Amino acid sequence: MKSTPQTLNDWLAHCEQLHPTTIDMGLARVHTVARRMGIGFACPVITVAGTNGKGSTCAMLESILLQAGYHTGVYTSPHLVHFEERLRLNGEPVKAPELVAALARVESARNQGDDAVSLTYFEFTTLAILDVMRLSAPEVVILEVGLGGRLDAVNIIEPDCAIITSIDLDHTALLGESREAIGYEKAGIMRTGKPVVVSDPMPPQSVLDRALEVGADLWRVGVDFNVTGDKQQWAWAGRGRRYSGMAYPALLGANQLVNAAGVLAALNALRDQLPITAQAVRNGFAFVDLPGRFQIVPGQPNLVLDVAHNPHAAAALAANLDAMGFFPTTHAVFGAMADKDITAVLLRLNPLVDKWYFTNLPAERAARATDLIAQWALLNKRKDCSAEVYVDPESALQAALSQADPADRIVVFGSFLTVGGVLKDGVPQLQAKHLPHS
Repeated sequence: MKSTPQTLNDWLAHCEQLHPTTIDMGLARVHTVARRMGIGFACPVITVAGTNGKGSTCAMLESILLQAGYHTGVYTSPHLVHFEERLRLNGEPVKAPELVAALARVESARNQGDDAVSLTYFEFTTLAILDVMRLSAPEVVILEVGLGGRLDAVNIIEPDCAIITSIDLDHTALLGESREAIGYEKAGIMRTGKPVVVSDPMPPQSVLDRALEVGADLWRVGVDFNVTGDKQQWAWAGRGRRYSGMAYPALLGANQLVNAAGVLAALNALRDQLPITAQAVRNGFAFVDLPGRFQIVPGQPNLVLDVAHNPHAAAALAANLDAMGFFPTTHAVFGAMADKDITAVLLRLNPLVDKWYFTNLPAERAARATDLIAQWALLNKRKDCSAEVYVDPESALQAALSQADPADRIVVFGSFLTVGGVLKDGVPQLQAKHLPHS
């Protein structure tokens, strides 16, 4: 290294440059550096894997545990706007100087000995985040798996409880072409004798087989715990514990109840180590906040933000949008990575969208807006549906706003970079002018 990086952005650029061209798919390298740094936790650790619902699950766990008075450390990825969002200590994003110091410690540790240990960007930054978290002396740690589970850098930490959320097709080039193959990768976070909560109502058989194979304590929705509810309230029951008459989580969307059920199962599996009152549970669900997950921003028009970028998440978004009621026109700003099943996502949403605003994104992996509109044109059968292309999410949102009536709604969805692109200066407060109608 010619000169030592000074700022967080400098360090992140350095991590990007170190990315090996061919990576040894295994965690031995990461374990080596972690051992040199003394990374580990003496408190309960909850690791969360899955295709969709990981971030929401982590946020609900964090909210309840904070309400119960615990000092929390939460690692999630990716971020929407600032890298510091990836680590929250007691509910607050980490400060950049702490990350800078930790990244320098990772660099020093990986260069001990004759040969420098090769690390990917994700592995390098994960080690730094875990080190900052270790030094904060948390009472409970929540770790979201970045990709898969079995070979993810997060999996170097031994969990006291694993949660596997919904499983669907995503990252198929790395994880496999079927739910069974992907489920096997996610199941890699299970540990012998430790609880694993499976909140997917129809999990792949590979997940259930792996739980049996390693001797994990399986908590399965519909078998070991279940939920009931009406329009006003919901209840959870499982293994000698029941919560009833609860208000729905503050995170909107029908899919959040599945995530909430898994959260309660995990907390009950750990109740001897992490005692929690019913009031902490109620308050935690009531006050949980997570930007970009069916986030409705009141205004004229209404703004909906959602990081749905695969078919399963798109189906949930479509159902949630449909449940919102009538809007004269729905405008959609959409950008995504090129390796996603974009056609399937568009097919889910096209029946609900009247005007599309396809956007470029600041990433090499991103699909170009011109490619997105071409894919849309092949599947669109509606004569009353239109589409345009824009250089970035902010431009696309402003165009949508200029064409929207106050009674309309604008949906910004797809990649984290799409939603983050309209959140970079804060949450937009929309105020459209009444358009003249011909």
